[in-house]
Amino acid sequence: MPTRSIAVPDAAALAPLARAVAAVLPDRAFVALSGDLGAGKTTFVKALAAAVGIDPTEVVSPTFGLVHVHEGPTRRLVHADMYRLADAGDLHELGWDDALATPGWTLVEWPERIAAALPADRLDVTIRIDSPTGRTFTFTGRGPAHEAAVARLGAATR
Repeated sequence: MPTRSIAVPDAAALAPLARAVAAVLPDRAFVALSGDLGAGKTTFVKALAAAVGIDPTEVVSPTFGLVHVHEGPTRRLVHADMYRLADAGDLHELGWDDALATPGWTLVEWPERIAAALPADRLDVTIRIDSPTGRTFTFTGRGPAHEAAVARLGAATR
């Protein structure tokens, strides 16, 4: 599985990283976002949304709504937060299958809560807090489409 780690020293460096990720993701992408509370999972989703023309102010943490759908000019983005779920068995109540049926990107915070339901072909993103402003993003491609995305991301960010 190809892996790429990228240090982001501050918030200003996040937008270029998000643009690079947006440029390499397949049309149908599943992104599993892991990291401690406050690591920047939702902030990264906002930056990805902005990179594809979705107003980032419309992207808020879906902790209480659990699943938010954003329609952009070029991309549909499903943003989900699984923190409050006990396990993958609770997904049917969210309309999960309907949310995933339409082409676009699905970005899931706290994916470990639904580990049994994660697709085999996905991009795992782990965000590590390095300092009050610095983060390290580790991208791991699983499955052919997302492995190729990580390879292209490595080339684009060197």
